[in-house]
Amino acid sequence: MLVLLPPSEGKAGAVRGAPLDPGALSSPELGPAREAVLDELVELCAGDEVKAREVLGLSERQGAEVARNAALRSAPARPAGEIYTGVLYDALDLASLDAAARRRARASLLVFSGLWGVVRITDRIPAYRCSGGVKLPGLGALTAHWRGPLAAALPAVAGEGPVLDLRSSAYAAMWRPAGELADRTVTVRVLQSRIVDGVERRSVVSHFNKATKGRLVRDLLTAGPLPRTSRRLVEVLRGLGYRVEEAAPGRLDVVVTEL
Repeated sequence: MLVLLPPSEGKAGAVRGAPLDPGALSSPELGPAREAVLDELVELCAGDEVKAREVLGLSERQGAEVARNAALRSAPARPAGEIYTGVLYDALDLASLDAAARRRARASLLVFSGLWGVVRITDRIPAYRCSGGVKLPGLGALTAHWRGPLAAALPAVAGEGPVLDLRSSAYAAMWRPAGELADRTVTVRVLQSRIVDGVERRSVVSHFNKATKGRLVRDLLTAGPLPRTSRRLVEVLRGLGYRVEEAAPGRLDVVVTEL
């Protein structure tokens, strides 16, 4: 099974470590597309800070993020699983997984990125700031930049098992599974259920959506061998105590009452 994750806005800066080696990242066929984004991002952030902040959607108080981007090629790099932080990754808590669950995580988790396209949690990267919704002056929209390279690379990465898609909309736009692969791709929506005047009301949660998805992935990784079919995925999630409803072909609603 392949699990597609969004990155996090916040990232833990590596205190020490060798700098980035772009050629050592997984999916090396993405190398030219990665270098194109990296070159422009470093050049942009090494120049006019005001322009860089405008392009990246940063505030005046986030000037340090611009300076960090300017130094990406020389900054210390650490495994991506240590760099990404935030609600989803806090709930996933990769560092505390046992050895078997860590092996499953290394084999199954794929993190989307506006800068790298995709990375494995073992890929060594520096902390950066470049969301999937950014439009760089030269390359344009990163979602469009990545569509072709990812469409060529990811079907082989997906293998023959189910694909669990937990990405947010900006990253889902970078690659949409097609054909037979789309038939075994499952997206998840998290809904909060509340009883109001004796009637159940459901609403899409935002912040806690990420926490639920992080816990869900953690539970799958620790439960044992990952499901090999979409049908088995539903059965495993229900066995783990999740209230799962098949809202449409290829789409699951996970209904929670406590966030």
